[in-house]
Amino acid sequence: MFYRILLLILGVWACSTAVIFIKQSHLPPVLLAGLRQLVAAVVLAPLFWREQRRHRYPLRRLTATILPGIVLGIHFISWIIGARLAAAANASLIVNLVPVSMPFFLFAMFRERPTGGEWCGTAVAMVGMLLLSGADFSLDRHYFRGDLVCFGSMLFFCFYLALGRRNRDVPSLWLYVVPLYAVGGLFCTVMSLFWGNPIQAYPVRDLWLLLALGVIPTVIGHSILNVSMHRLPGQLVSIINMGQFIFAGIMAYFLFREVPSRMFYLASIMLVVGSAIALRSHRFNGNAAK
Repeated sequence: MFYRILLLILGVWACSTAVIFIKQSHLPPVLLAGLRQLVAAVVLAPLFWREQRRHRYPLRRLTATILPGIVLGIHFISWIIGARLAAAANASLIVNLVPVSMPFFLFAMFRERPTGGEWCGTAVAMVGMLLLSGADFSLDRHYFRGDLVCFGSMLFFCFYLALGRRNRDVPSLWLYVVPLYAVGGLFCTVMSLFWGNPIQAYPVRDLWLLLALGVIPTVIGHSILNVSMHRLPGQLVSIINMGQFIFAGIMAYFLFREVPSRMFYLASIMLVVGSAIALRSHRFNGNAAK
């Protein structure tokens, strides 16, 4: 159990780097969303074919990745669009509503109910997020469309994670995530055609940033989130995943000299406390949470 939590924390850190690479890149946002997934699919392709030969996995069963791949693609696209339409504080708060929404998806799809400790941990962590974002949150009607898009993006992210839990019978992680990234990448790349011609000469620096975005937050981060949804309670994963803002804040300080507010530290402490409460509500043993 301890190592599974450490692995999840590594995945949360990896996912948190996405905002750093996105801020530095000048590639069109929808195209960037697609190419990062295609890079991940190409990098992981050898592992996919190795596992396919080992398990003799029927290729027709890969159709199970079509829906989660499209859902992930919609999440990436809508998040980029919504974040640019909404105030930063609004977008940050809305995307971190995942632990509030996740129980409804888990119950509807698996009849899985969070424990009392998970509810308590969720409440503590969410209070921290409200304190962090609440001071700057705006109800300005000019941001309403962006807020709505961000809310929809958050729901798609919940759905994507829940679908990963539904597909935990796949014999290998790579047989699931590689075709998922391929589907999501192709979907986003096709959608990018509506925003302009993606076939251009891009600066080498942007190509390196694309490679980093495809490998670190996608290959490492999202792959670990998927395996964590297989092996850990879904609500616990969603609570710990909120820790992305902590890692992003620390990196932004060292890379961009963005000094966090005092509320950042309080929200970070409350997230750690909330995660600890959720963890204590479970009594895992060596055979638990498979």
